[in-house]
Amino acid sequence: MGSLSNYDENNQQVDIGAILRKGREILLQGFNWESHKHNWWRNLEQKVPDLAKSGFTSVWLPPATHSFSPEGYLPQNLNDLNSSYGSEHLLKQLLQKMKQYKVRAMADIVINHRVGTSKGHNGMYNRYDGIPLSWDERAVTSCTGGLGSKSTGDNFNGVPNIDHSQHFVRNDLIKWMQWLRSVGFQDFRFDFARGYSPKYVKEYIEGAKPLFSVGEYWDSCNYHGHELDYNQDSHRQRIINWIDGTGQLSATFDFTTKGILQEAVKGQFWRLRDAQGKPPGVMGWWPSRAVTFLDNHDTGSTQAHWPFPRNNVMEGYAYILTHPGIPAVFYDHFYDWGNSTHDKIVKLIDIRKSQDIHSRSSIQILEAQPNLYSAMIGEKLCMKIGDGSWCPSGREWTLATSGHQYAVWQK
Repeated sequence: MGSLSNYDENNQQVDIGAILRKGREILLQGFNWESHKHNWWRNLEQKVPDLAKSGFTSVWLPPATHSFSPEGYLPQNLNDLNSSYGSEHLLKQLLQKMKQYKVRAMADIVINHRVGTSKGHNGMYNRYDGIPLSWDERAVTSCTGGLGSKSTGDNFNGVPNIDHSQHFVRNDLIKWMQWLRSVGFQDFRFDFARGYSPKYVKEYIEGAKPLFSVGEYWDSCNYHGHELDYNQDSHRQRIINWIDGTGQLSATFDFTTKGILQEAVKGQFWRLRDAQGKPPGVMGWWPSRAVTFLDNHDTGSTQAHWPFPRNNVMEGYAYILTHPGIPAVFYDHFYDWGNSTHDKIVKLIDIRKSQDIHSRSSIQILEAQPNLYSAMIGEKLCMKIGDGSWCPSGREWTLATSGHQYAVWQK
């Protein structure tokens, strides 16, 4: 992967490939669908010391800019950092505290769509007058009521979709992302990445140089009726095509692994080994770009569009926190489910770090039966999930942690 270097606000050289090459990231999604109701920037600021101590390297923050919806996903004035999550002043205090504790802040980049300020073509609100990035109707795709080109991806219905093929749009967005970097955001999460060509994500990363990027390329897994297919190769291939389209500069959320894992924990652990003997998600094909997770603000929280089975969450974390890939923990599980769950997750993170498990660690799947999955990761860690009986052979293994239907051993 080519090295792209620049200088950040402290005049230190930035190499946007370094973090992907090291592969030792552990992310936290630092909000849920209801967070805008709870003075969020102040809440997170109080948790920064614990986030650092727990081992998180980056925290994905909710959209920080002015939005028509309180959750932040219908942006209008992208340069206004006063949002339902708190004031610009409180946000900058949070970012400063995170920098002090060496936890990176991930900005939620919502640039597929934007709510207009005034009526233009066809009497629709598809102009952006009176605010920074004051675009006209040419900035909106023709398929969502503008005078721009046809969308280069899927439409997000009900809102003007931005036409990223326009040079002035990309130029303005790069300047805006560079400004976010100067404010204190170091990482990017690209919202609704299916909405525009990944080649533009490549251009935005090259222009703004975030230290780490992840895209939300979410489409449906392969089903036969209501039954999840065993073979999800075409699903993970679509995600991998998107990563390739970004010039391999961005990671992506591993929706394939989520879909398979949440069926596997219901007593179908055979799903966790593909036909080639590898993990069946994006993690099995391109682990250094696979951000594994159990839930987020869409799939879980109060939206619960595709939730992970509540009683099996620790089995899920025992899987993603011991395996290759880049694991991400959901705020609700870490902070809203009580000290016991918090501490169990921290213990798994500690083991991951002490055994130097990273995104490219080797994996040997040992068992994948209906009620049991076990694997050896690297050379010094074994784990199992399910109610089947199993432990590694050899006296050199010691039990590092265990809980309801999971156990981890180390050398």
